[in-house]
Amino acid sequence: MEPRHPEGDADRPRSAGGRQTGRVIVIGPYLRMRRGDPDAQTDPHTQRDSQARLEEAVGLARAIDLVVADALIAPIGQIRPATYLGKGKVEEIVGLVTGHDIELVVMDCALSPIQQRNLEKAWNTKVLDRTGLILEIFGRRAKTREGALQVELAHLNYQRSRLVRSWTHLERQRGGFGFMGGPGETQIEADRRLIGDRIGRLENELKKVQATRRLHREGRQRVPYRVVALVGYTNAGKSTLFNRLTEAEVQAADMLFATLDPTLRALKLPHGGKAMLSDTVGFISNLPTQLVAAFRATLEEVLEAEIILHVRDISHEDAEAQERDVETVLRQLGIDPNAGGRILEVWNKIDRFSPEERENLRNIAARRRPERPCLLVSAVTGEGIDELLRAIEDRLAATRMTLDLTIDAADGAGISWLHRNSEVLNKRLHDGRFDMTVRVDETKRDIVVLRFDAVPHAV
Repeated sequence: MEPRHPEGDADRPRSAGGRQTGRVIVIGPYLRMRRGDPDAQTDPHTQRDSQARLEEAVGLARAIDLVVADALIAPIGQIRPATYLGKGKVEEIVGLVTGHDIELVVMDCALSPIQQRNLEKAWNTKVLDRTGLILEIFGRRAKTREGALQVELAHLNYQRSRLVRSWTHLERQRGGFGFMGGPGETQIEADRRLIGDRIGRLENELKKVQATRRLHREGRQRVPYRVVALVGYTNAGKSTLFNRLTEAEVQAADMLFATLDPTLRALKLPHGGKAMLSDTVGFISNLPTQLVAAFRATLEEVLEAEIILHVRDISHEDAEAQERDVETVLRQLGIDPNAGGRILEVWNKIDRFSPEERENLRNIAARRRPERPCLLVSAVTGEGIDELLRAIEDRLAATRMTLDLTIDAADGAGISWLHRNSEVLNKRLHDGRFDMTVRVDETKRDIVVLRFDAVPHAV
């Protein structure tokens, strides 16, 4: 195993006393699948390029300002119950940890509590697995009250699973006849109880925050704005696209999980209509189940959305694997990517291709199934944005009816009701009456027709 991403000493952060700190090694312990192994065909993670997986793990570490001294792939034939890696690999990494003065080893996998403890003892340093690393990133990124609560809840659930024989320095003091737990077990149970109490309080606080979010959502539903949600793999360019579409200033950076908390902004459509555009947390392969559960409330905007824009970094070498990962999370949320025609694929970052390559991408997109259309855009340059907005407007209009009606200008209550419950496309005063063209949901069509004597709009 050779180091893949050495960092110079000049890049190493220093404490107040001048000591270099925060140096880490990132290890990719990826299963080496044998040719013809049926598991390799069914597990999407084994189909990802190992080097791309390692680079993603390095990006995760750098997302919280860790200095990556080395990054290496450690191919394994099978997972060892005690240490995940084989004995030889563990001993080999001891030399790297000692030689580079490493303070943290990041394992790009999910470690059991026992595996984590054994590796920490073998390497005499802190070990963090993929789940713990993502939780650390989310803890840094959460800005809103709800986001902070969700991160802490997920972190406590993760921490509770780590309370396995952690207090061995106390267990040696055990007395009695062997059937009573000693101080070690007592401390573990006390910690578990404290964590359980805190989890209960957090869940109650989250219920209150979520109730407020539901009230806000109900308020938006009374105003006929549809919700369009952005989803995609982290660093696919969602926030940059969000800023381009809404002229907002959401943080957009070339790093994993640059934004975490959901953001809603008004989206102006080409013919004067409006929708609400929601930017959500980026997805990632092997997203910890604790986070999928904890952020389910935040992702309710996706569940409620009429249109889901699946933003893809089409220039990424692992674009197809990332697509599968996003669809996996959508299914965990109860959304079938192949049903209902809700999803528009947005192939972002086409500015990274030559004109000939873009034309080839357009030909590929043109051959896609009608129920799974895709649009080519560059959130950076603005190329393709007009076509995307028209596609959103057409998709929203497909489930709504456009009606013409005439109403007395003195009927303030009726005019106010129409503005609250429909999308007013045109309004013209003529001889003391308003000629109006409105677009309404199917649920309100009969009310408008009966109350205002409306007729279908003549195209």
